[in-house]
Formats: sequence, C-alpha cells, structure tokens
Amino acid sequence: MVDVEPPDDGPPGDGPPAEAFDRVFDVERTRVDGDRLLYYGEPLATSGEIERRVWPVFREAGYEVRLTTMPERDPFTGVDIPEHVLVAEPRSIGIDGVPWTNVVFAVLTTLTCLWAGAQWYYVRVDGPLDLLGGWPFAVSVLGVLGIHELGHYTMSRYHGVEASLPYFIPIPSLIGTMGAVIRMRGRMPDREALFDIGVAGPLAGLVAAVGVTVIGLGLDPVTAPGWVVNSPNATTIDFNYPPLMYILAEATGYPLEYADPRTSVNPVVFAGWVGMFVTFLNLLPVGQLDGGHLLRAMAGRRQETIAAAVPAVLFALAAYLYYALDTSFNAVFLWVFWGVFATAIAYAGPATPIDDDSLDAKRTLVGVGTFVLGVLCFTPVPIELVT
Repeated sequence: MVDVEPPDDGPPGDGPPAEAFDRVFDVERTRVDGDRLLYYGEPLATSGEIERRVWPVFREAGYEVRLTTMPERDPFTGVDIPEHVLVAEPRSIGIDGVPWTNVVFAVLTTLTCLWAGAQWYYVRVDGPLDLLGGWPFAVSVLGVLGIHELGHYTMSRYHGVEASLPYFIPIPSLIGTMGAVIRMRGRMPDREALFDIGVAGPLAGLVAAVGVTVIGLGLDPVTAPGWVVNSPNATTIDFNYPPLMYILAEATGYPLEYADPRTSVNPVVFAGWVGMFVTFLNLLPVGQLDGGHLLRAMAGRRQETIAAAVPAVLFALAAYLYYALDTSFNAVFLWVFWGVFATAIAYAGPATPIDDDSLDAKRTLVGVGTFVLGVLCFTPVPIELVT
C-alpha cells in the first residue's frame, strides 16, 4: 500500500478533486491502494445522496465508486476505528484479452448440447463424430440462450455498465445445459438503464425462440425407431406446450402432436420450447432475475413487497398440482425448487440504481407487455415422465 500526500486541493492519482463533492462528503485525506483510490472523510448527507452526487463525478473520471467503512488503527491506542471511505476502482466495459473461461465453457456446453440433440434424434453415439447428428438441436438451444444473454450484454455496453460475456453452463441432461449467465460488475446509473438491460434479454431471447419454433415446425418430425420403443428401460417424455407455442402452430398450420405416439415434432421445436420456458422463469418478478429488474425499474422499492409474494405463489402452485390434480412429482418438485430459489434471491434483494427517479410511461408500457408475453410462455406442468 502506498500513501500519497497530495496538495491540499489535489486528488489522488488521476481521481477527481474533493471539491467536486465537498457538499456531501468532507475529505480528510486520500490514499492510493494499487489501482484503487481511497478518499477518507466524514459524510455530510445520507449514503444514498452521497452516492448520487459522487457517482457521476467518478464515472466521468473512469472509476466506479462506493461508500463504505474501513478499519484504521489508532496510532495512540492501537484500536481499530472504522472510518468512512469512498473507494474508487477503475471501470472497464471492454474485453481485455481472450476470455478463455467463456470459451472453455462454451465448448463444453456445445458438446453436452450435441449429446442431448443426438438423443432427441435417436442417434446411436458410438464415437465423437456421431454427436454431430444432434447439431440442429444444439445450434437452436445455444442460439436462443446466447441471444438472450447478448441482449443483456449489448444494452450493458450501451449504458456503460461493466458486464462479462455470456458464460454457458454445461450439464449432461435432456437439454444439455443449465442456461447461460453474464456477470454484472458495474452499478446501475438509473432506472432507465436497469429497465433496458433487464428487458433486452427476455425480448431478444423470445424473438429467437419464436423464430426457432417456426423453423422447427416446418422441419420433418422424428419417429422413434424400434430399438428405442422396444427397450425395457424406455421412458416416454411428454412436453406440455405453453399458449404461445399453440398460437405459432395455429398461425403456421403445422401440428404440434401426431396420431402415432412414436412420432413427435422435430427437436428444434423443443429448443424453442426451452427458450420460452427460460423466458418465463427469468421474468419472475423477484430479486435480480430479469423480471425483478423490470419490476424494480417500474415500481421502485415497492418491488420488494411484490417479490415477497412470489415464493408463496410458487409453493401454492406446487401444492395445487399435488393435492388437487394429483400431478406427477416432476412438476411439483420443479415449482417447490423454484419457490425455494425465489425465496433466496428475494432475500438478497434487487439491484438498486444510483438515480432512483421514476421510469417513463413508454418503458412502463413495454414492461407490462413483456410480462404478458412471459405469461404466454407459462405452462403449469412443463414435463411429464411416463415409464
């Protein structure tokens, strides 16, 4: 750690001068700690007001800033005394070098999705090249999920909020992946940025899911071969379609179901189903899910009250399916799991923008429409396994 003794009015390193925010934070001394700038002093306003005042000043200088406390040892008593500090760290919204972690996870997820696709196309996988038989499904799933996350990433860059490239999550399963995520490292400047970044993913991903579904409906269906049907361990997987998928099937004139139980729609349609289901889950208005971002931008701090009811609704849905409809355990477990997950992320809380002024009417209307589209992607019993 290097102490810097700046002039009375001088900033540390290339940081902004204290005079730029001296009405809300009285700077007593400064320090350079690696690439961080530390401003020690006394708050003259609430923490929220301080951040609203200093954030744009540091942002213009190329830094993200936060107000915190740090223990400093009193040289006379040897006791650690907490002091208020503005901690400024360099902000960077670009990509430095090759994102190897993203690349490795993308490659692994491609392999697991190819494996899943091969199963859906009833390809016997006797060697690595046989996995290529599942490429239509793999490309469709990765495309839908990738476009969803790139929607977030693009709007993050537009608003100058630091974010990572998408991380795909590989897992050998019916889908081949647990989805994709991006890491948001920067603060949200205002509700407009929070809304735009939150809504871009679901809308972009849903457009991709609709396109994939329409393409898949036009492709040839697949029929289970005899070696699959006659297998003693054969399991029938029934997918229940959301309203939006029925709308697309009606609009295109293609069927979603066939008279022969061995025949089903092309697996590319299933990739569109995955995109719609992921869209619905992401639009749950809780925590830092996309729906939580939208509702926080639209309703302000009232979002937390609404979010608190989401787990209860999911648990109630699971109970209704179990006791009233005697639904298979798979759907019940799914909504219990998401109820527990929603409870955890609701407790963690939503993202809080620096400038918390109300959202404009145009964005609010888009937000309402997005939630309506999310409802059209919902089905209470998504998957049923029949042995």
